Amino acid sequence: MAETPSPFTHRVATRDDIPALTEIMHASIAELQKGFLNDEQVKASFELMGMDTQLIEDGTYYAIMDGDEIVGCGGWSRRATLYGANHTKGRDARLLDPAVDAARIRAMYTHPGHARRGIGRLIMNLCEKKAAEEGFKRYELMATLSGEPLYRTCGYTPVQHEDVPTSNGVTVPLIKMEKHRD
Repeated sequence: MAETPSPFTHRVATRDDIPALTEIMHASIAELQKGFLNDEQVKASFELMGMDTQLIEDGTYYAIMDGDEIVGCGGWSRRATLYGANHTKGRDARLLDPAVDAARIRAMYTHPGHARRGIGRLIMNLCEKKAAEEGFKRYELMATLSGEPLYRTCGYTPVQHEDVPTSNGVTVPLIKMEKHRD
């Protein structure tokens, strides 16, 4: 049976996209975490997630388009930071070595009105392909509880569960996951 073509296209995100991308990130965090996190944890998630302009500057962040509308975003990184936004503590801009390090799959968000329509899988395929072109043989990501089912379906396995503390004392559960390229 032939695979149905995706109605979505993609392009490299630019600085001009930041307002639209930020809006999608906020809606995604606020809505798609419900049912996985309590209200305090959803609110605390904004401290750990959001816009990382380094990905845009590196040209490794993608806008997923439905016609002229951005409906999702995500990317990958050749830098050591595993997750987080510009404001997240513990960032590390060190470049990774594809021979020994895993590429980072980063900052995947889907507008809630477009969830469960293949945007996440499109981003995963795009990012893994681009990272492989640069010689990476492994991929790592930090999953939210709501994202874990997608990542498992894409072949990622959990490595470590973490309860990440935030400044207001609320912890947010995250799962470090990895995948080896075939």
